[in-house]
Amino acid sequence: MNTDTLQGQWKQMKGKAQQKWGKLTSDELDRVEGRREELVGLLQEKYGYQRERAEEEVRTLFN
Repeated sequence: MNTDTLQGQWKQMKGKAQQKWGKLTSDELDRVEGRREELVGLLQEKYGYQRERAEEEVRTLFN
């Protein structure tokens, strides 16, 4: 999967993201629209993850 964007499959993957990261609201995930960098930033903000951990979380869930 493209590392810069998840937009092509975002609608299907949004549900997986909500299950894994329950603190993220549907509106927040709609704003992200599959953009990997924005999702990483949102995880850092909501969960206090370091950048490396947030990137690994995204990579793991969507690979």
